[in-house]
Amino acid sequence: MQTRHRPPTWHVATVVETRPETPNAVRLILDVPTWPGSEAGTHLDVRLTAPDGYQATRSYSLATSEPGRIVLGINELPDGEVSPFLVREVRAGDKLEIHGPLGSYFLWRPGSSNRPVQLIAGGSGVVPLHAIATAHAAASDPSLFRLLYSVRTPAHVYFRDELAALVRPSFTVDYVYTRQAPQGWAGTVGRLTRDSLASMTTAPHERARIFVCGSTGFVETIAAWLLELGHSARDILTERFGGL
Repeated sequence: MQTRHRPPTWHVATVVETRPETPNAVRLILDVPTWPGSEAGTHLDVRLTAPDGYQATRSYSLATSEPGRIVLGINELPDGEVSPFLVREVRAGDKLEIHGPLGSYFLWRPGSSNRPVQLIAGGSGVVPLHAIATAHAAASDPSLFRLLYSVRTPAHVYFRDELAALVRPSFTVDYVYTRQAPQGWAGTVGRLTRDSLASMTTAPHERARIFVCGSTGFVETIAAWLLELGHSARDILTERFGGL
């Protein structure tokens, strides 16, 4: 979906549904009649206005987006101004102010390249990568895709069913559980290391385009390891968690 020439603007969104996504996150489904749709990897701003006029604006990645409809995965940060309200207080029928689509860097476009794509996510960093994987499937793009998803426990996986439904010869998912694995798990439990990253991702000689998203610490560590393993800095796109 090519929307790069549409300037971002403010929209009024109606919450259609809110449901638990993980122990600390919700999935918000929004109806936005004026929303033009967006490319995979973009984000938006959500602005909240208090009764006294105080405003707070934070950025959130789009899990999916089509004209008139948006899906977000919102992780609650305990000290945040916006995320606790979105996770705990928002209900179906509520109105939200949103601004977008935003972002022209962390994007994947169907047909733009036949090179393989490696997606690497930490926690809620999978949200924009889910959008990219969904766009890849919708376009029947032949590029080979791999997702490496590092997450605390099985309960902390975002879009589990959707990711499972996307698996096919051209798209695979590998999980790394850092604290607790599902019953019958044959792999180890613990954080990614440089060696495990090398063994679970596309080799440097395949010249994959690499998208990395997660917390600042996660992204910086993974990006540094990728460079050490021989990947080109030009092939690594990174996105860190937004505001609180």
